[in-house]
Amino acid sequence: RVAYPTGLLILFFAASLPGCISLAPSEKSPELVAAIPSDYGDEPGISDDRTVQPAPYAPLEWWIVFGDASLNQLVDSALVANLDLVAAVGRVEEARAQLRATRGARFPAVTASGDVSVQDTPLNTGAFSIFGGGGGTDSTGGASSVARANTTTYSASLGFSYEFDFWGRVRNDTRAALNDAMSVAADLETARLGVIAETIANYFEIVDLRQRIALAVETLDVLSERVALTEERYDRGLASSFELYQIRLDYRNTQASLPDLESQLTDADARLAVLLGAYPGQLDAFLATEFAPSMSFEPIPVGLPADLLVQRPDVRAAALRFDAARYRVGARRAELFPTISLTGSIGTQSGDVGDLFNTVDQWAMNLVAGLTAPLFQGGRLRASVDAAQAQYKQLGAAYAKTVLTAYKEAYVALNQYDEQQQRYEFFLAQVDEAQASADLQASRFEAGISGYADYLDALRALQQVNTSLSVAGRQLALARLAVHRALGGGWTDGGRGPQFDLVQASSTNPPGQLDRS
Repeated sequence: RVAYPTGLLILFFAASLPGCISLAPSEKSPELVAAIPSDYGDEPGISDDRTVQPAPYAPLEWWIVFGDASLNQLVDSALVANLDLVAAVGRVEEARAQLRATRGARFPAVTASGDVSVQDTPLNTGAFSIFGGGGGTDSTGGASSVARANTTTYSASLGFSYEFDFWGRVRNDTRAALNDAMSVAADLETARLGVIAETIANYFEIVDLRQRIALAVETLDVLSERVALTEERYDRGLASSFELYQIRLDYRNTQASLPDLESQLTDADARLAVLLGAYPGQLDAFLATEFAPSMSFEPIPVGLPADLLVQRPDVRAAALRFDAARYRVGARRAELFPTISLTGSIGTQSGDVGDLFNTVDQWAMNLVAGLTAPLFQGGRLRASVDAAQAQYKQLGAAYAKTVLTAYKEAYVALNQYDEQQQRYEFFLAQVDEAQASADLQASRFEAGISGYADYLDALRALQQVNTSLSVAGRQLALARLAVHRALGGGWTDGGRGPQFDLVQASSTNPPGQLDRS
């Protein structure tokens, strides 16, 4: 039977009380976050009968709104093979491992040990000298032998140590590590959203450049005929030199634009390849010969600005880091107070290894409870608290700025999307007018009312408008993409508005076109 000191029992009982003390600052959002506007100002993104309506948030596969199978395949491939995402996944795994390591401090540390101690000591030295032990001279005057003590001890034990988290240091550090792990997971979502956006932006750039290159080639064919016709009229004295030079200049300018467009296309293809984790020139299997993306002018259910705090992963990451810093302040404050710990071991000891586990009476135990209070650390602990509070202040400002930036991006993206819709509709109307003009000039030439030059000029105007429409389509797609990115992904919506092809039919064989061969 073991008698424990009364003080030790009192100390153990006090330390065993449930840890309910937390020295972390109270939870409070930065002022800018708490004061986020209730709407997006003067209802940006609304024009005519288009409306802004709230809708459930659906961040998965929002890019299917563009209705392009090739784009869907590219995005799926990028989400699997993009190296930035692979690195981001590794950071998430690292943060989770660090969280498990931090959580380990909440549990007792248990160790197992086994020892063999061999001692061989002469009895004529030290404390053993009282027992004699020889070492003098015998009756004949010779040296006598020295008696020795030989002992062998075997032991096996389990040791443990535990720090009672009375002031909440371990709990706060664990909560901070949990918030860090969740913020890194939100960073992964941010990286994922960025990769999707860059893939879509590169895709539409390629769509636009291919369309413009095709239109430039067709324009060169038209201008080549126009130059030949003008030279013939100039030789007959029916055209001025100024008209001839202008036509030739237009032809040369169009020729000069082709190498630049081809260079831009090569660069866009290469950037898309890197996004997909491939070398440039290896995307033939991904890029279709022809693209068919579309844009729906459907209402944008943006919800409320406060939804950005949940929908945008970068905002969530900033909020989680801010909360982690709050818990770390509490953990560093707890280090200023005494720590209560319990250490001990229990096992067996024997002079014979065979009796180590066979004899009940060979057990041994050691139990120590202690209280350690920091008295002087050279200001280190106070400095740690000040550093944690400074970091808390920094991350609070970073969180507020992230929210402010998110609101700004949503506000601007909604306005720009509305403006790009209007711009695209203007060019659609111009294409209809230019097509009607080309059809009219074709009919007039066939009827002998007007000359072939008038038809070529009308066809050239149609190609110019189609080129402008291609650029406007790309800008509209990027504006739509900016809305998705600003709102954190996508949404669900029961209805779909009118849709328009971003890649319109070029001037190749438009209705009413003459066979120029």
